[in-house]
This record gives sequence, structure tokens and C-alpha cells, in this order.
Amino acid sequence: MIPISILELGRVRAGNDRRAALEEARELAQRAETWGYHRFWVAEHHNIRSVSTAATAVVIAYVAAATKTIRVGAGGIMLPNHAPYVIAEQFGTLETLFPGRIDLGLGRAPGSDQATLRALRRDPRRAEHFPQDVLELQNFLAPLPPDQKIEAIPGSGTQVPLWILGSSLFGAQLAAALGLPYGFASHFAPQALDQALQIYREGFQPSHQQAVPYAMVGLNIIAGETDLEAKRLATSQQVSFADLVRGQPSLLQPPIEQIEDYEFWTPQVEAQANQMLACRIVGGPETVRSELRSFLDRTAADELIIVSDLFDSEKRFRSFELVAEIVQSM
Repeated sequence: MIPISILELGRVRAGNDRRAALEEARELAQRAETWGYHRFWVAEHHNIRSVSTAATAVVIAYVAAATKTIRVGAGGIMLPNHAPYVIAEQFGTLETLFPGRIDLGLGRAPGSDQATLRALRRDPRRAEHFPQDVLELQNFLAPLPPDQKIEAIPGSGTQVPLWILGSSLFGAQLAAALGLPYGFASHFAPQALDQALQIYREGFQPSHQQAVPYAMVGLNIIAGETDLEAKRLATSQQVSFADLVRGQPSLLQPPIEQIEDYEFWTPQVEAQANQMLACRIVGGPETVRSELRSFLDRTAADELIIVSDLFDSEKRFRSFELVAEIVQSM
């Protein structure tokens, strides 16, 4: 059975608040643990009203403290926003508190716009140093050499597993060169998926952390009891992406009968949103099972990390539960 994991953004719903979003994330992780999910990752995004996981390490601690066995981590930390030393301290602390359960996925995008990047007091050119920053972070998490005068405490010797995350060929090349597992963000930027996976696998160099290539692939799945129900539930995500395309990101909205009823679902917006959502499965159990097999045949993914944006909390929980049942029966 292929391992399945969850990517959580702590989505804030219309009519609800940010605390409720974080409490739901914790509850989802608890349920996912019983359903057999392998990891529960949260992502760093800034200045997006519907996303509550900006303080990623804090959210990881909140989730990990409420669970027992599921791996919890960052999907990911946008490393150019931070000093590698500070991230080593944060994730070394998490690994010390929750040994053997913490993952650290790293991206080089800012996870925000340029104005927000200035508020973070970061130079946009920091992204150019991403490979060096990854190596520096790796060094701070390694056992302390005798001649090293700066130690991450906690951090040194924890060897928190690092991942390279991305949606471009650059990330695939870097993950291969460093011998690290690779996560591709095809849940919102799928255009280079096939080429990136090929580059990663063909160029992979074994390392002390990873002997063989390991690719995790992002996938949107909205599962319902029937195809019709799932299609209706999926309109909340479609509206969200339409608003993102328009430059007007909104709180997660209730579903509508059909997406064509949304006033801003113009042909241009539809084309852009559908391009971003190309790696998406919507349907009842049989549809999900069939399309999931096709996606796995296409990608040969070692692991799937799933996004399921639904407005109704219980329907969202049920979607993840259905996916787990489907995968376990394949």
C-alpha cells in the first residue's frame, strides 16, 4: 500500500475564526492517525487571510502534542525567510520533544508577496543562497564537530530528516544532488511534474539520509459518497482558486450548486484555475479509486500528500477517511 499523508493549511472558513481552523487541524491529525495516514504536514504561508499556519513550528508542536504516532512536519518551511540556525533550534526542539516524529520540508519561495517579504525583513535575493542554506541547516542538525564553536541547542545531533520541496526543475535537481527526499507541489503548480520527477530520479546521488530516490507527490482529492456530492463540495475549492487567480484571496466559502453560478468564474479565470488544479480527483469512491490508479501509474509516486479543501468540517473529515479506505483496499 502506498503511504498517504495530509497537507494542512489551517483554512479559515467564512463565518468562522482562526482558532477554530487550528483546532480543526489538530482534530484532523488525531483522526488521520487512526485512519492510517503516515504524515501530517503544515505549510508556511504569510498574509493570506484563509491560511492560519504561518507560525509553522508552533502549529507543529500543537499538533504533535495531541497525537501519538503520526509523523508531523513542515511542508514546508520557506528557508529564505529564516536564518538556518534558528530553524535548527526550532526543529531540534520539536525533535527533542517528539522524538522520531518530526519532518522538515524546505522550500525556496517566500510563501508571500513582496510587500510581506519586506515585513519579514528578508532580502528577496536570499533565495539565491537556498542550496548553501540547506547545507548550513543540515550541518547544525548533525552531531557537533569538535572544532565547531556555534551549536544549535537543541538541534545538534537530532538529524531531523530534511526534504526538498518545490514545483520547478531546480528543486528536483537540488534534491537529487544532495540525496534528499523530494516533494513536488503538484496540488497547485503541476506543470513540471513529470519532468521534475524524471530529473530527480535520474540524477539522484545517495546520501547518509537517503540511499535511493523517494518522491512524494501533492494531489487534491475531494471524495464524497457519490460523484454528484463530491462535485458540489469541490466548488468551495474552485471558488478559492478563482479568487486567488483574481488577486482577491478569500476565506473558504460554502459550496454552490455548480461552479458556473459563481459570478467571477469567467473563461479566463476558469482556464487559469483549472491549470493550477490539474492534479485533482473529485468523485465518489469508485471514481476516486480509478483516477487514483491512473495517477499512480503516471507518477510512480513513493508517497502521496493529499489536500482536501471542503467547507463543511465533517464532510472534509469524511473525504480523508474515504481516501484512506480506498487506498487500503487497492
